[in-house]
Amino acid sequence: MKKNLILTAALGLILCSCYQPERDCKKYKTGSFKFTYEVGDTIKEGKFTRTEDYSVDYYENNIDSATVRWFNDCEFVLQDIHSKTAIQYKIISTTDSSYTFQYKSAVRDPNKKLIVKTGTAIKIK
Repeated sequence: MKKNLILTAALGLILCSCYQPERDCKKYKTGSFKFTYEVGDTIKEGKFTRTEDYSVDYYENNIDSATVRWFNDCEFVLQDIHSKTAIQYKIISTTDSSYTFQYKSAVRDPNKKLIVKTGTAIKIK
């Protein structure tokens, strides 16, 4: 009985480790998207339009522009045109209408802890 339990647990672990989330990143390289984000305790919605080379963000009555540099179909860096701040993004899974991504500062500051956050963008066009 104990042997069967161990074998079942091992098989379950093997099957789970083989799972790969869907990642059809090409269809999310360009387009118009919406996303939610938090400011303190408030959840807000932003929108952005991305081409192969640029991303324009619309949030809280502001417009912000960045250049886009793609490393591969699922990873890119946005560099703000005005401040030169750079954020690295990695698409970790996709659905038929959205993608989930991780993002972090593209420049590592050795004096600060690296913070990686996750978000979801929904394609609207």
